This record gives sequence, structure tokens and C-alpha cells, in this order.
Amino acid sequence: MDLKLLLISALLGFVSHIKAKTESNPCISANAKTCGECIQIGPQCVWCKDPDFKPSRCDDAESMVKAGCSADGIEDPRGTVTVDKNKPVTNREGGQNLRPDEITQIQPQKLTLNLRSGEPQTFTLTFKRAEDYPIDLYFLMDLSDSMKSNLENVKNLGTELARAMQHITKDLQIGFGSFLEKLVMPFILMTPKYLRNPCFPGDCTAPFSYKNVLNLTGNHALFTQEVSKQKTSGNLDSPEAGFDAIMQAAVCTNVIGWRNVTRLLVFSTDAGFHFAGDGKLGGIVRPNDGRCHLDNNLYTMSHYFDYPSISQLVDTLSGNNIQTIFAVTEQFRDLYQELSALIPKSAVGTLSTNSSNVIQLIIDAYNNNRLPDGVTISYVSHCKNGATGKGENGRKCSNISIGDEVTFDIEITAKGCPSKGKSETVKIKPLGFSEEVEVVLNFICECECRKDGIQNSPECTGGQGTLECGVCRCNEGRLGRLCECSQNEVLTDDLDANCRMNNGTDVCSNNGECICGTCECKKRDNPEERYSGKFCECDNFSCDRSNNKLCGGHGRCECKKCICDANYTGSACDCPLDTSTCLATNGQICNGRGTCVCGVCKCNENYEGPTCEICPTCPRICTERKDCVECREFGTGSKKHTCEQDCKSFSLIEVMTKEDLPPPNINHCKERDVDDCFFFFTFANNNDDNIVVHVAEKRGPDIIPIVAGVVAGIVLIGLALLLIWKLLMVIHDRREFDKFEKEKNNAKWDTGENPIYKSAVTTVVNPRYEGK
Repeated sequence: MDLKLLLISALLGFVSHIKAKTESNPCISANAKTCGECIQIGPQCVWCKDPDFKPSRCDDAESMVKAGCSADGIEDPRGTVTVDKNKPVTNREGGQNLRPDEITQIQPQKLTLNLRSGEPQTFTLTFKRAEDYPIDLYFLMDLSDSMKSNLENVKNLGTELARAMQHITKDLQIGFGSFLEKLVMPFILMTPKYLRNPCFPGDCTAPFSYKNVLNLTGNHALFTQEVSKQKTSGNLDSPEAGFDAIMQAAVCTNVIGWRNVTRLLVFSTDAGFHFAGDGKLGGIVRPNDGRCHLDNNLYTMSHYFDYPSISQLVDTLSGNNIQTIFAVTEQFRDLYQELSALIPKSAVGTLSTNSSNVIQLIIDAYNNNRLPDGVTISYVSHCKNGATGKGENGRKCSNISIGDEVTFDIEITAKGCPSKGKSETVKIKPLGFSEEVEVVLNFICECECRKDGIQNSPECTGGQGTLECGVCRCNEGRLGRLCECSQNEVLTDDLDANCRMNNGTDVCSNNGECICGTCECKKRDNPEERYSGKFCECDNFSCDRSNNKLCGGHGRCECKKCICDANYTGSACDCPLDTSTCLATNGQICNGRGTCVCGVCKCNENYEGPTCEICPTCPRICTERKDCVECREFGTGSKKHTCEQDCKSFSLIEVMTKEDLPPPNINHCKERDVDDCFFFFTFANNNDDNIVVHVAEKRGPDIIPIVAGVVAGIVLIGLALLLIWKLLMVIHDRREFDKFEKEKNNAKWDTGENPIYKSAVTTVVNPRYEGK
């Protein structure tokens, strides 16, 4: 017995070890059939090409050695980095004059990388700003009539710009052009008088779409002179044909005179812009072709091609390595900020009387250089003053001055086998500079042992395949691990028919391959998940889930259906059969007012609560059942003549008083009978739908009218006493008043003079007055 237990424990331990190893080892779980498939899984996977090797041929190196694969039999190709061109960056001394093609600012210039899937290859790139590196600067001016108030600002900007850039480099070429609008209605009034002078009676130049006024030149005085001569013209709408001008200035490389150096384009306007689709207003429906159409320095196809789209401008400016600066009025600054966010390397400045802000913006744009990101490229920057950056910040170093040297650690990683193994070239260059690093990418998609394959090997069923890296690669028309199955022996349709369930269209239910008329099901990344069945129609991971658990954690998944454990049911085994959670305090399931479904009470109509103990509409039910209770118990009411027929489902149980009725968890009712007295009863439903009613034998009068009568009587008596008291007081007051009047009339007053009284008036007689 002990020996059996020991063997069982050892077997379980071995199975657990193999299971854990498979889960943690993608080399095995991927089930690679060839060496090429194996090495593309990841850099940790190797292939054993020994002919008689039985375990999985794709595994990690350590496991492969332990499994008995010979050292010479392990295929483990590795990536490499080869520097093909490594000219050092230019270090000018003594003010030596060098041609642009003699200046090197980035090192190395060309590399070749052999990349294996998942294995990164790194190299270091050095960038150094050379002194007096050549610059081409092209100035685009809006000459619409609305620009008249800002024309002097634009002229000053151009002059000051030429002067300021001379301090940046001694090798500066500068030129400019102007733009207005397409020469069609409704953008331009096409009358002869208007075409001669659109500002009549004022003085304007004739309207045009785009005009290259001055090619890029080193004569800065000529630039200043030509800019000062410019006059405005007129058009009808507010937006301008600036996109036409940018496109022609970018693609007409030979006409403008662009060199293969740093290229800056300054765009100055006080209005918005037309873009692709607006040409339909003038009947122009042909998309812009992105080609040069300058004849005698004038854009001649403005009436034929629509405005360029923003994406066309982005591609054209990026492809020609042109950095754009928008010098616009404050009113349109927000609009061009949004446009600048879509155009790489561009910036926006405000056009004002003082042009220093725009000039500084152009200088900053020249000084800020970033490396572009790549699909599989990551950067780590080592900038000035020891500053470093990773991720998005790892692609740029700001404020690089002349003579500054910065480095970038660049890591390139391949995913799988891109481009079907064909070589690709990636170019890395600083924005605003013409120099670049060319990186040739070669992808390792197959093993070296494939070159040593034995064609028509007898190991492959009598020469039906090529023995490569220890396994058979079958010839066309042969199938199977040893190429043992021939597609010619059985028609392909019939062969596939054996792998279709119910004559359907899906071969092996789209979960496997039909090999010689038999389905071989796919392997899953998770070894515990598997397809099964004759047609791979079953699996053990597609069943319903509950609480994010397969079959709710209470069952197992078999052929896409849950087999639930005892006491559980439902499609996801989420419904317990136990009814203990539905028991009410009275011991009944759902209080006798519902059914227990999945451990939760499903209450009858009018009831609610965890165990159906709440009845929000019970007063209405009491009213509905009042007549039957009254007729059955007291022989009165509206149903006393039909009581036996209408109320036969009621079972009455009499109690003496309402205090003797059952506890509160059963519905209590209080209703009036025909004698206007209250009677009390309770009811509950049995499982057989019989209504059990407890009714109190003693009825009580209506207390409310009695109480109301007593209160009303007290109030009336109080009012009567108050009125009597008031009447007595009135009678008493009248008697007292009459008595006072009588005494006043009977009083006798003394009317003689007061001897003490002296008058305040004194009469004096004039003795000499004779009355005359």
C-alpha cells in the first residue's frame, strides 16, 4: 500500500512539474513545427536538429541540453550590428572653409543590423552642430489687400530676418515669394477692370495665385530691396491660397534653388487658408497633384487643380525636409496653432510691429533638433549638462548650440519576421538637417540548418519531403509529420468533407487542421484550455461565466456547456438549489407569498422584500377581502346572499379580540361593517391557494365619530358659557351708566360769585373826559 501511494505521489509530482513547465515556457506551448517557427517565438527558444531527438525540439537552451540534445545539434542564431560607414563628426579649427558635402554632423552614417525576433540590437549615434552650417530660408508673404496695414511689419520682418540669420551662419541663402488667391470666381472678380487693378481707385498689383519673386540667393541686399518693393492686391473672400504657395515652394526645388542643407520656410499672413475641397466653389474638382507648375515664376495651374490637403502638405514638407514657421496676426494665432500641431517641425509666432518674437522663434526652431521615432526603435538621449531622457524625451535634445555634441543610444527590435524576411532600410536624421543615418535591417527568419536539408529524404515516407533540421518539410501534395498522406489518393473535397460536421462549411470547426481526413485540433497558449471532439467542435473554456469564473466556480466545462456540481443549476452554475436563504422568520419559504428561485425569493404580486415580508398595497387587499370575511363571520354585508359561492376559498379561524390575532408578519386589516362598526382580521395564503383568515369576534364602534362628538360638544358648551358671560356684563354696564346719569341730573350747583375772585382787567376813567 505504501509503495502504491509513493508511486502515485511521484506521478502526480511529475505531471505537475510538466504542467508548470509548459505554462511558463512559451517555446513548448507554441508547438512550433519547424526551426524557423521556433526561433521566431523569442530569443530564449532554440531548436534541436538531432535526427533521433524525441522530446519537444523547441525549448530553452538549458532544458534542451538536459533533454539530451548535442551541443552541435542546437540551432540558436543571434543578431549582429555591423558599422559600414563611420566618418567622424567635423571639428572645425582655424576657421577653415568647407563645402556642405564636406561637413559631417552625425556619426555613424550607415549600419547593417541582423535582427532576430524579440532580440534587441543597440548602437550609439553621435550628433554635433557644425559651425556655419548652410541654411536656406524662404519667405512667403500674403499680399491680399487686408494685409496692407501689416505690410510694413512684414517688410521689416523680412529685412530683420536676413540680418539676424547672418549671426547664425555665414552660409545663408534667402529668397521670398508672395501669394493671393486662385484666379477664378468666386475668389477673384474676373472683370478686365478688376484684373488690372482690383483696388480701383487705389493702386494695387494685378491678382495672382502664387509668385516666386526672388530665388534663394546669398545677396541679402537684393532680398531687402525686393521685399521693400512689394504692393498688395485684392480678392473677394477672407481665406487665402497659402496652401498652394507652400506646395509650390516645397516641390519646385530647382526653381526656388533649395540646397541639400537646413531648409526653413517662413509663412506670413493675416487670414485663414483654403484647403482641399474648397476649390469646388470655383468648379475645380481635380485633386492637387503635388507637382511643380511654375512658369516664369508664376503658378499657372491654380484654376485647374484644387487646394492641397493638410496631409499632402505634411508629407511634402517632411519629404523635402522643410521646417515651417507661421508668422500670423493675433486674430488667427489659435487657428495656426492647431495647424502647426499636425505639421512636424512647425512653429507659430505673432506678427506685430516688433518682429523680434518671430525672429527668435525661427532661431529656436533651428536650434531645436529631434530624432524621429520608428516603429520598433527606442531612444535614450544623453544631452548637454548630463541630461538624459527615455521614451518620448529620449528622442530629442533641445537648445543644441554650435559645437555641442550629444549622443543617442538607439535600440531596434524586430517583431516576428517582417516583410517576409526581405531586407528593409530605416533612415534616422535630425529634423531640420539633411544628413541622415542609413540602417539596413536583415531579419533572421530561418535557421542555418535549413541550407543543409536533404531533398527527397527516405526519412520522409520514401522521399516525399525534405529533411530539414531533423524534421520533414513535405513536398507539394503530401501531408503529415512524415509526409505519409497524399492529397492525390483522395479528392481534396472528399478529404475535407470528413472534417466537416453535419456537412457544414467550416473545416474542423475552424479550430484545427484536416490532416488526411482527420482533424488535428489547435493548441492553446494555456495548456489547460483545449479543443476536443472528432471535428474539434468542443472546448473546455467557452462556457458561460459568473463572477468572472468559468461555470461560476461550481462546475466543469465540457463541450461548451457547464456540468454543475450538486446543489447548483443554471447555464453558468450560478443558481443554488438550497432554499435556506429564502426562509422567513415564521419558518415559511418566502413567507408563503412567493417562490424560491436560485436562492432568491420571487414574490407574488403586491409583495416585496428579501422574504416577501413587505406588502405596500395591502390596504387595497383588505378592502377586496372585507365582504367575504364579513359575510362568513357575521352573516352581513353585500355578499351575504352569495357568500358560499364567492367566498368558498376562505378558511376562518375565530379569536376573541384583535389582541389575539397572529403576529405582525401576517397582514392585519381593519374594516367597517354595515352597522358602521370596526372589525379586525388577518389573512395569509397557503401553498394550495387557500386563504386562511383569523377574525376577532368582538366588533367595536367607530371611535372617531364619538371622539369628534365629544370634542364638538365641549366646544359648543364653551361658546354658550362665553356668550352668557358677555350678556351679563353688558346688562351690568348699562345699569351702572343709568345710575350715573340719574345722580348727575339730581345735583344742585352754587351760582354766586367767588369773593376771592379778581378780574384780570382794570378799568381807568379819565377825569377830564367829558364825553365829547
